[in-house]
Amino acid sequence: MSVSTPHINILPGSQVAKSILLPGDPLRAKYIADNFLENPVQFNAVRGMLGFTGTYKGKPVSAMGTGMGIPSISIYATELIQFFGVENLVRVGTCGGYVEQVKMRDILLAQACCTNSSFIGHMFPGYYAPIADFDLLRTAHDKMKERGLRGHVGLVRSTDVFYDEDMPGDDMWIKYGVLGGEMEGAALYTIAAKYKVRALTMASVTDLTYSGEMLPAEDREKSLGDMIRLALDTIIEFAE
Repeated sequence: MSVSTPHINILPGSQVAKSILLPGDPLRAKYIADNFLENPVQFNAVRGMLGFTGTYKGKPVSAMGTGMGIPSISIYATELIQFFGVENLVRVGTCGGYVEQVKMRDILLAQACCTNSSFIGHMFPGYYAPIADFDLLRTAHDKMKERGLRGHVGLVRSTDVFYDEDMPGDDMWIKYGVLGGEMEGAALYTIAAKYKVRALTMASVTDLTYSGEMLPAEDREKSLGDMIRLALDTIIEFAE
């Protein structure tokens, strides 16, 4: 395995686990390492994209930031899989809820990701449907139900634009069952399919597009704890 790519340089005495959590914010990766992993060791600092490896319930797990958006996560997911042998990837992020049954702090498990990004169009002559790994999805769903966490499984939209304009046809996403929006899942699923590894996107709802309500930054961080534990307990079922 390579120890250096343009975006990941493995620090001496560190390594990347085969199972990894991928928050967008690199400081959230540090938060996961400091609060959930045992004996975490930092493995990357290139471009400030922090990565750590430790253990969770005795199993090796890494956490690393990916940055925001499809181009950024596509770089890190590709390098982690192709050059560092990562096999199980769970994105832990935030999202907006599109429909009224989705409430603040709910967890969305993205069964599949729609997208308005041209990313997929660069790769395929037609329309590709990026989907989650079934075993990861089923495990996360079952654990979510066992714990009584509020959550939903279904379609999520991965958009290229954060400050979007209201465009004709936007309501069609809702009409056809899309539960919420985020910015990375479609790329993660597509790259995972290319390399035949497992991937899942889960996101905590931190704003509601139908009401305009948003969680303050400090509440946003606090609301992620249940989702992070769910992600860790899910991924260690597949960790070696």
